[in-house]
Amino acid sequence: MPLSEHEQRMLEQMERALYAEDPKFASALEGSGLRSYTRRRVYQAVAGFLVGIALLMAGMVAQLIWVSVVGFLVMLGCAVLAVTGWRKAPKPGEQPAGAVGRQVRPKRSMMDRIEERWQRRRDEQGR
Repeated sequence: MPLSEHEQRMLEQMERALYAEDPKFASALEGSGLRSYTRRRVYQAVAGFLVGIALLMAGMVAQLIWVSVVGFLVMLGCAVLAVTGWRKAPKPGEQPAGAVGRQVRPKRSMMDRIEERWQRRRDEQGR
């Protein structure tokens, strides 16, 4: 059973009020933090790569092969993290990388998403 027009209007008003009162919280609910998370992960991987280079060089200078091997493994691991993080980072205005196999739908309001979830639950319970 879909929501009545009055209930839809009430939910839309609540959504607008949320954006007006606390836009930072509202944007956090939309999942926009994924881009900054992946960017931070790439920066950390680059820093780790530089540490790996330092370990590799220190191992060569001190003639400690195991330190050089550890430095190389750190470099390799950080390079993999940087490349995978860079590929997963969504561009501004783009859908997150996890949605590759799904249909691309236009951005819907919070009301539409809530209504769809409600309908899905009702369908699942009816079976």
